[in-house]
Amino acid sequence: MLVLKNFIDGRFVPSENGKVLQIENPATATFYGTCPDSDQHDVEKAVSAAKRAQPEWSSLGAQKRSDILQRVATLLEERLDEFARAESQDQGKPLTLARELDIPRSVSNFRFFASRLQHLEDKVFKSSEQVFHYVERSPVGVIGLITPWNLPLYLLTWKIAPALAFGNTVVCKPSELTPLTAYLLCEVLSAAGVPHGVVNMLFGRGPAVGQAIVEHHDIRAVSFTGGTQTGQQIARTAAPLFKKLSLELGGKNPNIIFADANFENALSTSLRSSFLNQGEICLCGSRIYIESSIYPKFLEAFSQRVKEQLHVGDPLGPKTKLGALVSKAHLEKVDHYVKRAIADGGRLLAGGKKPQLAAPFCDGHFYEPTILINVPHHSCAVQEEIFGPVVTVTPFDNEEEVIQLANEPQYGLAASLWTENLSRAHRMAKRLETGIVWVNGWMLRDLRVPFGGVKASGVGREGGDWSYDFYTETKDICIAIQR
Repeated sequence: MLVLKNFIDGRFVPSENGKVLQIENPATATFYGTCPDSDQHDVEKAVSAAKRAQPEWSSLGAQKRSDILQRVATLLEERLDEFARAESQDQGKPLTLARELDIPRSVSNFRFFASRLQHLEDKVFKSSEQVFHYVERSPVGVIGLITPWNLPLYLLTWKIAPALAFGNTVVCKPSELTPLTAYLLCEVLSAAGVPHGVVNMLFGRGPAVGQAIVEHHDIRAVSFTGGTQTGQQIARTAAPLFKKLSLELGGKNPNIIFADANFENALSTSLRSSFLNQGEICLCGSRIYIESSIYPKFLEAFSQRVKEQLHVGDPLGPKTKLGALVSKAHLEKVDHYVKRAIADGGRLLAGGKKPQLAAPFCDGHFYEPTILINVPHHSCAVQEEIFGPVVTVTPFDNEEEVIQLANEPQYGLAASLWTENLSRAHRMAKRLETGIVWVNGWMLRDLRVPFGGVKASGVGREGGDWSYDFYTETKDICIAIQR
């Protein structure tokens, strides 16, 4: 049994209250370790350590911070296989996915912001011969980072890397469901020379640890990725305290395919965008809209490929495409939405149940990739985020109809649009109420561009210059030259 500890001020320590939470392998439904069940006393210690460390860390200068972050990336890359196995064991995802996506992108987060740090430009504005302004950027200070269980290391490093690059110190709360790679990352940070107190990692539940982080008066900003309801609670708490907030919340993303699209590319990418990581990615295209003239053709080809290509089972298996859902509770939530869709008049085209697997996976939290058709648009299966391997497929006749369908839910994170008509692509992309629109593709990420959503999908943007804006404070300094 692994015994994980909090990482505070450069040391691994148990929680102040001595309580622990069990950590489950979702593929076997067995417990393999414990992590601290921390509370506000641990948050207080972590914030104090971060506050002490911040002046020295920010004064190191851009080059030294960049060098340290590059060492973090190198050490993480050297342990890629170890981290990938830990991520698969902890979250249930296929090992191949962790090796190809989660850990390499975590490495890229550190490399990108280490490099970005060395290419910052100061802005100067000359008002006259005697007056000029320059824009001073300074670290925000101590920042709270709260991250989810679906892409544990990837999304944690997406926040840690820019926060550290721009001179801040952090108090992090990864999901208590998937703590292992966050724990291992602390080893890497220490080995890379990150000074004590710069990164503090606390394990525990949201109401105890996350809430205490958001409430703490010395935490000046909070970056959160997770569910919309939790985001609402964070906003209610942080707004009266005037903290900077970045909230990346839920998604119910439309995947719109017109008859003139490259059918094979749209089909193969839709297979991936629907079910990658068991559908537990906020960017998954869980609502597929097909132009009516190709609707039957698409349904037949899509359902056939789901049944033939998406093997569900042992996350370590080389042919596995879908692993286990993260917990029994989440499995039951996904199944509830499928049953509601059928009760509302929908019909199952594929999946809709747990697969029958041999030991040791017979009790694991697996769910078959599921296709639903004829689901009324008012159904909760269409309107609410399921966050599992479930898609609805709906025909449409024209642009106006599909725009209304796509924009109807409360979410607005991302959309995919498939068409060879350039004018339509621009026209539709402008009208879709989302923070991201991919035309003829999906999840084509570039760390330089803004990431975030609109409506109930959150507020704020991170990535590139937008991360620079969030993780720094901006000051105008005006100099009048005396003659």
